[in-house]
Amino acid sequence: LGGGMEAAISSNVIIAERSAQMGLPEILFNMFPGMGAYSFLSRQVGPKMAERIILSGDTFSAEQLYEMGVVDIVCDDGEGIAAVHNFVKRQKRMGNSTTAMQKVARRVNPVPYQELIDITEIWADAALKLTEKDLKKMDRLVRAQNKLNTTLRPVVNVQHVA
Repeated sequence: LGGGMEAAISSNVIIAERSAQMGLPEILFNMFPGMGAYSFLSRQVGPKMAERIILSGDTFSAEQLYEMGVVDIVCDDGEGIAAVHNFVKRQKRMGNSTTAMQKVARRVNPVPYQELIDITEIWADAALKLTEKDLKKMDRLVRAQNKLNTTLRPVVNVQHVA
């Protein structure tokens, strides 16, 4: 949730196990995800869908995110590592075309450093306007998320596996 999803969507590929759930809950405590969520999602699924995901505050299943175009591959539970290895193996066979397509994608849809800095500044300004009520809500959500963390599986980032 939150920063974890923002880290995932900054990757080139997201492979999620079927039971995985992701979301951006910041709106629930009067904030927005300020570490790149809109920048990456709007380029990936379009501005309207990015806003829908961010403003809902909902938690989405891997299947829902696949249908939206956020998740690239959904695999069965317990098969995440194997799915990553299979993906990497396929990509290696198409090395030249894969590398070229990634360069094209970065050229057509760049995420400029200054854009991320500007959004972070907007986020910091918004954070300074949070009320005591907002902070209490945030605390409750963090405690609830911490309880869930004991049952969630780790996220594998393809960039680190290859």
